[in-house]
Amino acid sequence: MKFIPAAVAAAMLITAPSLTPRAEAHGMVYADLAERVSPAVVNIFTEQAAPEASVAGGLPDLPEGHPLNEFFKRFGGVPGGRGFRDSEPSRSLGSGFIFSPEGYVITNHHVIANADSIKVALSDEREFDAVVIGSDKATDVALIKIESGFALPYVTFGDSAGLRVGEEVVAVGNAFGLGGTVTRGIVSAKGRDIRVGGPYVDYIQTDASINRGNSGGPLFNMRGEVVGMNTAIFSPSGGSVGIGFAVPSSIVSRIIDDLRDDGTVSRGWIGVGIQPVTDAIASALDLPATKGTIISTVSADGPSLGILREGDVILSFNGQPLEKGRDLPRFVARTQPGSSVPVEILRDRARQTIYLTVGTREREAAFTPAAVSTPTIASSAPDLGIMLAPAEGGARVVSVEPGSAARDAGIERGDVITQVAERPITSPEDVQNALVEAVADAVLLRIERGGRNLYVGVSLS
Repeated sequence: MKFIPAAVAAAMLITAPSLTPRAEAHGMVYADLAERVSPAVVNIFTEQAAPEASVAGGLPDLPEGHPLNEFFKRFGGVPGGRGFRDSEPSRSLGSGFIFSPEGYVITNHHVIANADSIKVALSDEREFDAVVIGSDKATDVALIKIESGFALPYVTFGDSAGLRVGEEVVAVGNAFGLGGTVTRGIVSAKGRDIRVGGPYVDYIQTDASINRGNSGGPLFNMRGEVVGMNTAIFSPSGGSVGIGFAVPSSIVSRIIDDLRDDGTVSRGWIGVGIQPVTDAIASALDLPATKGTIISTVSADGPSLGILREGDVILSFNGQPLEKGRDLPRFVARTQPGSSVPVEILRDRARQTIYLTVGTREREAAFTPAAVSTPTIASSAPDLGIMLAPAEGGARVVSVEPGSAARDAGIERGDVITQVAERPITSPEDVQNALVEAVADAVLLRIERGGRNLYVGVSLS
């Protein structure tokens, strides 16, 4: 420990100002940035119904008025052998950010995956139901949408490729469910491979505090542009230890463009198995460095059959040198399927360039509603608490609000409503119109579930 003489320390206390003008100005920059971007950062709350505990042999269909019907209604079982809910619904929270005034919100796939209902809370605490436009598990990026009826505040993307290690960044999100939380730090590293999800992301590492609930929130540069989406932390304890990871905005924006277009993500595919070039492989092939990737297998039904061979070393793809073995999947994935690209390879110790037509990887839309068009909310009185989207032969239930009349009646996400009060349904608007015209205290719905038609009575009182 270094000791400072008391006299010197006293002089330092007298001459050193409590806050330099530079530091004060810097603090105002953070405050101004937070004030500007925070209205576009949202809290996301999801709920997933508890799994059903099966009952041996199922339960018989019970006649109208049977006393056990009331028992099932009260305690979660549904007549017809569907069993009982064995626990309370599971709930989770996360963050997101609005990137268009129409209500498109970006978050993590893992925040909304398998959710039965999704709510988005703005910074002023107004809440809206959200629907999933599309989600990509491989990059952990999801696109959801809310209908607010007014233009929403939004943020824009910045250049994540231009970020420099040591550059200041700010993270905003719903840490531990506390609401809008702002933390600052620097870019600690770029191009991190943290081995979660697919091979398509090189993460930004930051020491800006990222905690539970921050998932899906934005990472801003000092111009207030989104340069990343906070996704994961490294932590032995579960809390922030100063090592957080964000998906770069260059990847997020590209995935969102795909999801917004048709709810799915298209990726290029060349049909080869690869492994990194090790020191031993480089030495054996007289390569000057461990760059590139060696082909271990060629798919019998892939686009590389008859063009690439086992043992070829790919040195560059479409003009992009392979610095690391994992570069190839990312380069291929973001190449337009059907395009012919140059591939530089080492074969029989000689370099050559071949041309390869990129195929299409099987679409990866792990959590996409059946209809991509903007759902219609059946919100006219009476409100059943469901969100609907167009479907062939009816209206598909996209989400069911917890505690609603529809949830109490046993309506589930994925059900297709084909009739309301004996009125055939061909669209979400038909459901809304039929509910408005209903005069009884309850209405009978015919739904299609798993290829079966079911009737459900829903209270309107």
